[in-house]
Amino acid sequence: MTDSSSAPAPQPQPPARPKAALTRHALVMALVAFAAWVFDQLTKIWVVATMTEGQVTDVLPPLLRWHFIRNPGAAFSIGTDYTWIFTIIMVLVSGFLIYLMFRLRSAAWSVALGLVLGGAVGNLTDRLFREPSFGQGHVVDFIAFPNFAIFNIADSCVVSGVILVCLLTLRGINMDGTRASAGKDSTDA
Repeated sequence: MTDSSSAPAPQPQPPARPKAALTRHALVMALVAFAAWVFDQLTKIWVVATMTEGQVTDVLPPLLRWHFIRNPGAAFSIGTDYTWIFTIIMVLVSGFLIYLMFRLRSAAWSVALGLVLGGAVGNLTDRLFREPSFGQGHVVDFIAFPNFAIFNIADSCVVSGVILVCLLTLRGINMDGTRASAGKDSTDA
């Protein structure tokens, strides 16, 4: 015979997040990333197949041109001698974004991080599989505006995703879909 008064009282459990929400947000991020990657790769295949390196084609003169180059460096061709470092960074960033994918509870964050992941993987694909060698491949860039860098769809996705992340952060929307409380911010100041 046991004494029921000596048994520890059950502790209340926090409400569990529905598993469907985890799957839905991860799926949204994966689909956005996949769509960005496919669009990026298809445009690069098109450019390589229809243009010669260095070729410039007016699209909407003087605002937009296609200018086919192969970029061994980062943005604005910075670090052209350190291509392998950019490959390692893209692998780490992609891995971290995949880790975050299964923790998201916000559709907006899923889209934003999906764009960043798709863009990172798009350029990583070039680094891994394009000439001159594995891990040191040159990224195909072709979108040119006057007085600006030449870039590609992957770059556009990364920038768009980062802008969305900044907007979500400024609006106080957390990755779990909740809003940052104004009272909490004022007590920290």
